[in-house]
Amino acid sequence: MNKRPAYFILFSLTLLCLCSISIRGQNFYFGNDLSYIQEMEDCGVVYKENGVAKDPFAIIRDHGGNLVRVRLWHTPSWYDQLNAGNRYSDLEDVILSIYRTKSLGFDVLLDFQLSDTWADPSHQVVPAAWASAVNNLPVLQDSLYNYIYHTLSVLDQAGLLPEIVQIGNETNKGILLSQAVNDQGWSVDWPRNAALFNTAISAVRDVETEAGIAIKVALHIADPSQLDWWIGQFVTHGVTDFDIIGMSYYHAYHQDLLADVGHVISDLKSTYPGKAVMILETAYPWTTAYEDGANNLLSAVYPGYPFSQANQKQWLIDLTQTVIEHGGSGVVYWEPGWVSTSCFTRFGKGSNWENCTFFDFSDNLLDEGGIGWMSHDYDFSTGVNQVEEASSNIHVVQHGDEIWIYEDTPGKNSGYIHVEIFALDGKIILKEELELTGGRNVLSMDKKLYSTGCYYFKITGEEGRQINKLVVLY
Repeated sequence: MNKRPAYFILFSLTLLCLCSISIRGQNFYFGNDLSYIQEMEDCGVVYKENGVAKDPFAIIRDHGGNLVRVRLWHTPSWYDQLNAGNRYSDLEDVILSIYRTKSLGFDVLLDFQLSDTWADPSHQVVPAAWASAVNNLPVLQDSLYNYIYHTLSVLDQAGLLPEIVQIGNETNKGILLSQAVNDQGWSVDWPRNAALFNTAISAVRDVETEAGIAIKVALHIADPSQLDWWIGQFVTHGVTDFDIIGMSYYHAYHQDLLADVGHVISDLKSTYPGKAVMILETAYPWTTAYEDGANNLLSAVYPGYPFSQANQKQWLIDLTQTVIEHGGSGVVYWEPGWVSTSCFTRFGKGSNWENCTFFDFSDNLLDEGGIGWMSHDYDFSTGVNQVEEASSNIHVVQHGDEIWIYEDTPGKNSGYIHVEIFALDGKIILKEELELTGGRNVLSMDKKLYSTGCYYFKITGEEGRQINKLVVLY
């Protein structure tokens, strides 16, 4: 029997790697906000695929999802007067959501809304428990820090730490406002706002350090056209320790075209190198019909995409390809499971979103609808975050059980780098921070963590410069 030489095997693996990288980009998030799922299930919804009952989290996973976003309210006591009186999107509900999510292999984005109810560009009211401290910044900071620190510590003890923490939701007027200030308009007290954001971030970083698990911090602003100004204000006022610039993009509200969103992403990537940019909320309808008396929130048609199952999917595909081409790191669809039920929400009976879900009015998956956007064969070859930088002065070489990462920049002999290693299916293999000593980092990997094959290395330096490498490990 002829044996192929080792160099041929390595060449074949490398060729397979290079072919595979265009099929599925590493580091790109195909996300969905599934915060409503457990409430819908308690209201009697049975989600189905091909007419057969199926866990909705598994439906999303099996169609290419790799990130679940979950919202957290402080004390949503208003639920006590609705339906069976069960509360949702409180810590107990979130723990269950994250458990279900992580059991299926998803990464998690935890959205701290920092309110007792919906936080959005027009509503950023402080939780009632902190209302007496709203004008006492040091006391409010203490409450905020303890809340985030405690929440993440509880999750850590349960093995449920999220990969991403979002500080506030659509924070276009700041966070933790009194009702009176919230109702006055849109002026922002930036010294106060920056102090609160930095307090929240410090709580995340402290848990991150104690747990030894990397957590990315995301900021979130609604409307792509406002994003550059808001991020500029954050940075100007000293809020810089964040990893992700996040936006909401609903064409019905924001009017931006896909090309506009792409240009916003490119500009942000250029202005803030080392920061990822993601769409943290978006949606598009598949029908103008409705199943209940609750008004549908989205009804505006994007030019060239009349409502249909196929166009819901195509609009999401075209948006996602735009994000990829301009260097974005992910897209999160908002509430594909908020179907109609006989239960009441704060807005009335039923759902305001059934025309935007991935399910028909019998709660069966729409095979030709938006669910297909995640499994589409995207072109990552032009994505800024997906291009292997073969000419980089950072090199990755395997020596037995060790992986040597070294930099041949003259005079660069010390510092730190953050290394993330992904399998080609997007699964995270390892996250670690390494110290550069004598121009070289040595990473020891347990061979139980991987098998011979292709792996994607994301290496981030202290200055925010990101290098992506495709490496064959054996």
